Amino acid sequence: MGNRGMEDLIPLINKLQDAFSSIGQSCNLDLPQIAVVGGQSAGKSSVLENFVGRDFLPRGNGIVTRRPLILQLVNSKAEYAEFLHCKGRKFVDFEEVRLEIEAETDRITGSNKGISPIPINLRVYSPNVLNLTLIDLPGMTKVAVGDQPHDIEHQIRDMLMQFITKESCLVLAVTPANMDLANSDALKIAKEVDPQGLRTIGVITKLDLMDEGTDARDILENKLLPLRRGYIGVVNRSQKDIDGKKDIRAALAAERKFFLSHPAYRHIAERMGTPHLQKTLNQQLTNHIRDTLPGLRSKLQSQLLSLEKEVEEYKNFRPDDPTRKTKALLQMVQQFGVDFEKCIEGSGDQVDTSNLSGGAKINRIFHERFPFELVKMEFDEKELRKEISYAIKNIHGVRTGLFTPDLAFEAIVKKQIIKLKEPCLKCIDLVIQELINTVRQCTNKLGSYPRLREETERIVTTYVRERDSKTKDQVLLLIDIELSYINTNHEDFIGFANAQQRTAANATKKRVMPNQVIRRGWLTINISIMKGGSKDYWFVLTAESLSWYKDEEEKEKKYMLPLDNLKLRDVEKGFMSSKHVFAIFNTEQRNVYKDLRQIELACDTQEDVDSWKASFLRAGVYPEKDQPESEDAMNPSDTVSMDPQLERQVETIRNLVDSYIGIVNKSIRDLMPKTIMHLMINSAKDFIHSELLAYLYSAADQGSLMEESAEQAQRRDEMLRMYHALKEALVLIGDISTTTVSVPLPPPVDDSWIAKEPSPPPASRAAAATAAPPGRPPAVRGPTPGPPPPLNPSPAFGAPPVPSRPGPGQAAYAGDPNSGSVPLIPSRPARVPPALPPGIPSRRPPAAPNRPTIIRPSEPSLLD
Repeated sequence: MGNRGMEDLIPLINKLQDAFSSIGQSCNLDLPQIAVVGGQSAGKSSVLENFVGRDFLPRGNGIVTRRPLILQLVNSKAEYAEFLHCKGRKFVDFEEVRLEIEAETDRITGSNKGISPIPINLRVYSPNVLNLTLIDLPGMTKVAVGDQPHDIEHQIRDMLMQFITKESCLVLAVTPANMDLANSDALKIAKEVDPQGLRTIGVITKLDLMDEGTDARDILENKLLPLRRGYIGVVNRSQKDIDGKKDIRAALAAERKFFLSHPAYRHIAERMGTPHLQKTLNQQLTNHIRDTLPGLRSKLQSQLLSLEKEVEEYKNFRPDDPTRKTKALLQMVQQFGVDFEKCIEGSGDQVDTSNLSGGAKINRIFHERFPFELVKMEFDEKELRKEISYAIKNIHGVRTGLFTPDLAFEAIVKKQIIKLKEPCLKCIDLVIQELINTVRQCTNKLGSYPRLREETERIVTTYVRERDSKTKDQVLLLIDIELSYINTNHEDFIGFANAQQRTAANATKKRVMPNQVIRRGWLTINISIMKGGSKDYWFVLTAESLSWYKDEEEKEKKYMLPLDNLKLRDVEKGFMSSKHVFAIFNTEQRNVYKDLRQIELACDTQEDVDSWKASFLRAGVYPEKDQPESEDAMNPSDTVSMDPQLERQVETIRNLVDSYIGIVNKSIRDLMPKTIMHLMINSAKDFIHSELLAYLYSAADQGSLMEESAEQAQRRDEMLRMYHALKEALVLIGDISTTTVSVPLPPPVDDSWIAKEPSPPPASRAAAATAAPPGRPPAVRGPTPGPPPPLNPSPAFGAPPVPSRPGPGQAAYAGDPNSGSVPLIPSRPARVPPALPPGIPSRRPPAAPNRPTIIRPSEPSLLD
């Protein structure tokens, strides 16, 4: 072949193909290969069987090949077959190979003509084959059969396209000779993906089944419908031969005899037949691999670099080495601690840009969710005044008090402080849940060792649960400490003297705050379809107003809503809606927007709703209180008829309570995150760093902890195999690319016929072939008795010349401008056609004047 250095490359490509198939094609390399395409029953599978010399492919009517078969032929002294899905099993009986292909096909596609793009990998070792990699694809069909989908034609076409569109894939276009070549589906689809004809090889089958008097000589000589790489003719066994168990070796001998004895093919017999096709494919695949080597090398190098890090830990791997297990255990526990700390404390490396980490979520709980829960517990104004009034009256008893009783202040303050317990405990529960989620997230890296992951998660989660109770006890202790002593000398407490001025201060407090932007973001305004339907707007919340715009450029303002007298209200999610909703309304029963009493705003998640509510709190918009049925209707005199002195005392205590509860809230909001961080989060980090390893050793022995999963072991083996295959490929490619000689590609041909014009109908070809003149030498009419004479006068074969066939048929193909084909390889002199209408045979004798017998010289093959 002239490419001895390439002999090892096709087996190497096979090895890479196996490695990539077994690991799920994670290495996306387009490996050089040959795809066999053609219509149903064109003889594709028979050609492959002739290569191997064995019957091993399923047979039958209709669509037989229903999954791609990647057939790797390897030249070897022994003869056997292996399937990738049956690793380690050698098939010596090729009848079993056929049954295994059928069973594997049915396993994926069912038994009623369904198809699947999942390939079957078969490797055949034999002394009778050359190194080749071929893909037998389902035949192109038009009509669905059985349980095939109605779009079976498009499904098969899409499957073929998956393979033949790759620049690294040679296309073996198989067409039966008893079919008009211009209608060939194989050549048509090959032309689509390879318009220049650089990758297409034509194969003509069933030459022995052509109508009597017709032949495919002009096709095989690449003159009628030329391809750049030409055509090769083969003769497969007939169905009768197959049913009669005719040996493939005998069939190959019969094929050889057919080409040597047939008058139309004897001069090109050395370039026809299955052995020549196999040799040509081996040579062209080898050359094709060489042409694609530069691109393949760069892809291999990039894949190798991406595998380096993953393979590093596997290079010197010994599963039963106790030293390795100890080292791996220490490293994994240490890495788990580092990952946990990074998730909580934050880290600049490997930042997750799609989700919030555990630490960021806990921060939201501390500074958005917890303050919101505190405000939700804020006292109701009307109810609070009534409680203060009752407290003052009950303390005075039958007497009429002259002074405001401080005992009423203490009673009301303590009642409000006790209400803080619920949001504090809820805050701890939220933090606990986030911590446990963070632990689970960090143990994902221990997935290679299921027992270690399970034990680590159990031990750390148990410890966090234990700290949960201690943290709650400490928080409740903080609240009890607040209850134990009401410090009215606090520097921020307004005192009795300033209580009267508190109301005026409250009225101006909001306006003193600068009109700063608190939040921006997208929200959906839920409006009924009758009024325009729901729309998304860009919202901007400031300390004084809520505005929304068409988009985030904030150029086209839709509306601005002042925040005065606004409150928040929860709204149940709609039956058909996936969004979470809350509402804004005016406490004075005024329309908020157009004729709407409230605006419903929708977010994608509940977290977004809580975050927006916390932002509204910062702007001074509070949630609505649930108003239970009060006794006002029954006892209107208690609230309506209040003497001025009692009213002043209620107002004073109201302001004092508001001031003191503000101090307590501020203290609790400051101490809660500190308490949780100290008693729970920092404690968990210390536990992981210092005690987790000891707990793991006490929970189970090292051997069972470090027992890796079967998936991990398989992944490691496949990773190492791919890594070594890539390295070996790069070494081999480096040697080959400098030592091989490539055969140049044949020159371009005019192959526009595939897209533009059909070939002449078979009838005209038959007429041309049967119109032989009377003076034609008897040697070309049919086979002569006895052994056939030597053929082809060229120096390559050393035989006497074969006379050409005169007649109008030859003239029509050779020089007729209306024939649709111009001879692109002028290997013989042109002849002037007789002045007769086309199709009428010439009766001029061959010895007429000025009509010498023309001897056709040898033509160099485009395939050599």
